[in-house]
Amino acid sequence: MITFLLSIVALILGYFIYSKIVERNFGADENNTTPAIAKNDGVDFVPMKWPKIFLIQFLNIAGLGPIFGAIAGALWGPVAFIWIVFGSIFAGAVHDYFSGMLSLRHGGASIPEVVGKYLGVGFKNFMRFFAVVLLILVGVVFIKGPASILHNLIGTNVTLLIGVIFAYYLIATMVPIDKLIGKIYPIFGLTLLIMALGIGTAIIFGGYHIPELIPSNITNMHSNAESHPIFPLLFITIACGAISGFHSTQSPLMARCITNEKQGRKIFYGTMIAEGIVALIWAAAAMAFFGGVRELGETMALPGHNAAWAVNEISNGLLGKIGGFLAIIGVVAAPITSGDTAFRSARLTIADALNLKQGGIKKRLMITIPLFVIGFILTQVNFVIIWRYFGWANQTLATVVLWTSAVYLMREGKNYFIALIPSIFMTAVIFTYILIAPEGFSLQQTPSYIAGITIALGCTGLFFYMKSKMKKIVKKDQLEEKSYIKKAV
Repeated sequence: MITFLLSIVALILGYFIYSKIVERNFGADENNTTPAIAKNDGVDFVPMKWPKIFLIQFLNIAGLGPIFGAIAGALWGPVAFIWIVFGSIFAGAVHDYFSGMLSLRHGGASIPEVVGKYLGVGFKNFMRFFAVVLLILVGVVFIKGPASILHNLIGTNVTLLIGVIFAYYLIATMVPIDKLIGKIYPIFGLTLLIMALGIGTAIIFGGYHIPELIPSNITNMHSNAESHPIFPLLFITIACGAISGFHSTQSPLMARCITNEKQGRKIFYGTMIAEGIVALIWAAAAMAFFGGVRELGETMALPGHNAAWAVNEISNGLLGKIGGFLAIIGVVAAPITSGDTAFRSARLTIADALNLKQGGIKKRLMITIPLFVIGFILTQVNFVIIWRYFGWANQTLATVVLWTSAVYLMREGKNYFIALIPSIFMTAVIFTYILIAPEGFSLQQTPSYIAGITIALGCTGLFFYMKSKMKKIVKKDQLEEKSYIKKAV
């Protein structure tokens, strides 16, 4: 219990202390005109008040990640708390802040366009494809997840529920952002926060035992520990509750609605901390509700006992039938609303790449319908397989965005270490994972660790090479300027 409460406090302190360091380093300026005002088109660029944007951003980035991912991450034991806390403060929130603020500074551009500006055309084209693939995977994950929860709740056929959700997606993806998303999503975002607090309160005051982070528990407590090492599997499994590349695809949506750069700290950094708190609550609930980490592993290994089932059991067990129903509605609304904004982001990413204006509904349908056809086909694939590839793709995108942020800070002559350190760590994570994982190359752990760390160090060397090269260019420009002034005089 003490570890859990201290983790909550650490996240809150991280927001009030570290977020100010990040904001000051970026140089947010309240006097700058934002894209919402400069490009107001009544569809995607629409000024809104920051509390509403905060709740929309929180709902967009949350989805099933801090719930399903945290429940799966709890299988490793209380060591999961460490990743959620440090990941959220020093990696996830930094990633979210820079992805939102760099988009804002570049006219509300989608994340591939921002990446291309700092990492080159090759990376931009790669990111255009990679981001759209990830967004489609997110849309699929966030259809099948809530459909499964609703099936457990009301017994309706899963395929029928998928069809209903797709019909909703079509409407939400097409209409102006302030007409549906701006009106309904803040309510669902608030609901998700309230329900998470309800679960957390029930665990704290209900006599449940949350495992403490003591020397004997700082181990791999996974039931299949040998094939599930903490590094890198835990850091892929708990994504949205610590750091998630999907967030960088959502931040530009809200960057197009912000009216003051100073709001970015609350909206982008703040929502990631809020999501970290939600992840902590669900990880603690999973460990405590079933009697411990070992018992959680044994329970989840039983046929039909997946994350959707666990959400249903925990919600009903802790909050009763009414509270449980409301909690499940909260965790159903979150992924559905993240799924539709995923498809909306995919539409805008493709539109930016093709320079296709989205004012007319026919142009929106031209992109949206093919995306939905692909998405529906993927809903027929095994959910576990989709989730695994989503997890790796998600963290890979986050890593690229962190490197973009580090390069931006380096070019601006600012403290780039706040983005560089998490970039190096996440590079080691994603490469080690794809080498070890069964959906990757299925290599032995030791050579995979060596290769992953070597690649991370290689990327670091390339970064400092770029830095030294840039210093030479700047120095040359300065000498040429001095020479020109001297000749002019």
